Amino acid sequence: MCCIQASDLHLVSRSEPQIRIDGKLVPLDMDKLDGNIIEEICYTLITDKQKKKLEEEKELDFAIMFPDIGRFRANYYYTMGSELAAAFRIIPIDIPSLDELNTPPVFKDVIQREKGLILVTGPTGSGKSTTLAALLNEINLYEHRHVITIEDPVEFIHQNKKALFSHRNVGDDTKSFARALKFSLREDPDVILVGEMRDQETISTAITAAETGHLVMGTLHTNSAVQTINRIVDSFEGAEQVQVRNMLASSLYAVISQSLLPKIGGGRVAIHEIMINNAPIANLIRENKMHQIYSQMQLNQQKTGMITQTQAMMKHLRANLISKEDAIRYSTQPQELLNNMGI
Repeated sequence: MCCIQASDLHLVSRSEPQIRIDGKLVPLDMDKLDGNIIEEICYTLITDKQKKKLEEEKELDFAIMFPDIGRFRANYYYTMGSELAAAFRIIPIDIPSLDELNTPPVFKDVIQREKGLILVTGPTGSGKSTTLAALLNEINLYEHRHVITIEDPVEFIHQNKKALFSHRNVGDDTKSFARALKFSLREDPDVILVGEMRDQETISTAITAAETGHLVMGTLHTNSAVQTINRIVDSFEGAEQVQVRNMLASSLYAVISQSLLPKIGGGRVAIHEIMINNAPIANLIRENKMHQIYSQMQLNQQKTGMITQTQAMMKHLRANLISKEDAIRYSTQPQELLNNMGI
């Protein structure tokens, strides 16, 4: 079995190295590792400063480049009190285009915006970073814009084509997402990528940046458009929620909720739920009627470019790209999907 197909490598004590292929872990035909071997391997890849941080904080996120091999995002962590473990994820050097990812046409419309908040959401490993990289790559090909990325760690590195990229690594180039985002507004950006909207301060600053004339892209670990809006609003307290709903109603442009499903015949295929904020949806956000947004997403879809996850699932089922079993397993609306499948 070829390791080049793998997305991740896991080093954990008392197990052979394991790789993830098409979403599934596969043990390698190698000896089981112990803590000393893992520590020896892992420590050769980091600096003394990183070693100190790892030993103090018990976790370490970083990215590393191996010439002629590729770039990797790495996480070191401890298990059983003192045993070091590691997870490595490969980051393609060649950034895929939207066409290569076979994304819906509305993706190219989304990045034409001069300002607004675009959120790409989904669980860990759902391809959010790749989708965002492809969106930024499209801007790089055709637009003279200053793009600031704030990530922990920086993953895809964009070579300047038409756009100008400033990559900022949290921990090395800035102390936090919120701080970097705040000061980015003084750095003449056109587009700002926030690798992860982790806390209330980061979310608030991102919404403000989108309101004040910037195109802001970010990620959240949510599974649907409605859940994403609720998560943002719920991160604020009491009376602040009214203000943030008003700000979100005017600044939010799109929520792209993504999941990766096993593809029949091998590989994986991306399923996208797409919500584009329009006047009716904005009113529902202001009025705190989030539960009605899903129904609104189903109206005039040919014109708006919106699609629900169920509809996207059905499209891929009809194309024989995914199995019924996997569609049901990954669905956020399983009963609706079963009804559409006639089950």
